[in-house]
Amino acid sequence: MADAKVIPFDDDRSRSGGSSRAARRRSPGRGNGSVSALPGQLDAGLPSEGPTAGPERPEEAAVAPEDTGRGGWDRRIAGGLAFLRRRVTGEYDVDEFGYDKELTDQVLMSVLRPMYEKYFRVEVKGIENIPSDGGALVVANHSGTLPLDGLMLQVAVHDNHPAGRHLRLLAADLVFMLPVVNELARKAGHTLACAEDAERLLRQGEVVGVMPEGFKGIGKPFGERYKLQRFGRGGFVSTALRAGVPIVPCSIVGAEEIYPMIGNSKTLARLLGTPYFPITPTFPWLGPLGAVPLPTKWTIQFGEPIPTDGYPVEAAEDPMLMFNLTDQVREQIQHTLYKLLVQRRSVFF
Repeated sequence: MADAKVIPFDDDRSRSGGSSRAARRRSPGRGNGSVSALPGQLDAGLPSEGPTAGPERPEEAAVAPEDTGRGGWDRRIAGGLAFLRRRVTGEYDVDEFGYDKELTDQVLMSVLRPMYEKYFRVEVKGIENIPSDGGALVVANHSGTLPLDGLMLQVAVHDNHPAGRHLRLLAADLVFMLPVVNELARKAGHTLACAEDAERLLRQGEVVGVMPEGFKGIGKPFGERYKLQRFGRGGFVSTALRAGVPIVPCSIVGAEEIYPMIGNSKTLARLLGTPYFPITPTFPWLGPLGAVPLPTKWTIQFGEPIPTDGYPVEAAEDPMLMFNLTDQVREQIQHTLYKLLVQRRSVFF
């Protein structure tokens, strides 16, 4: 694998045109190449809840929880077969970033939900701080050695927001260099962490999620857990100001302990082309079993939104304002982390 290149979120240089833009974008349409990119997903799960991306069909009618008789199962099977037919024939839509809402709602969220509800037992607070409509930028801490916190954050917004909002995460380019992971990330609504793409999503009224610590946060040693790393040069603040959307600080407790990182093999990291190669109490000593995360208890809290629509247009170019707002967001997240840590009874309960 080639050396991973992390594109800074605060890089405002134009990225329009060129093969790199085409490589990470997927045009909307029916029956495009993305249909065959997920052969394993055709039998990964059948839809039983949530909205669909196309017009309603009688066979896709929602099944009431108490309707578990023969008729209920018939409708479930009919809905599943209709879902599979659309995947095979290409009768579904993806947006310009490759986001597949129907697949995300019906399959990907269903795959992640047991880990979210049963394994990590995530508790969500302050979800009402994400607006019911219009764009918003959710800024969260990043940790855990593997980026499971981003996925759990996505489920938290999807399953708990009263307006049924979807979180569009910004990811480093390493995510889009990995086979299979690349396609799944695009389908789930992830896009490259650059200012241009983030601003476009925000202006379209999407809820966008960013974790400014990047690899510095997710790959920090266990001894520095819950100590926020540097937030960069304020690129996310500049983007929020340009789009005129609120910034919602988000604090995640529990992810730091799923893979206690006690060492980092830099030699193996260079050979594999990764930012770090983690050594934990179970990995690589137990082989594949060492990749199983510890069942910690998680809390995700969304803080009071910080409005940006009151600033003039030129404020996005003011470095002092960028620094002050970035520091304000960082301090709010750090303070909430400490508060949640004091309140929790145990790492696992």
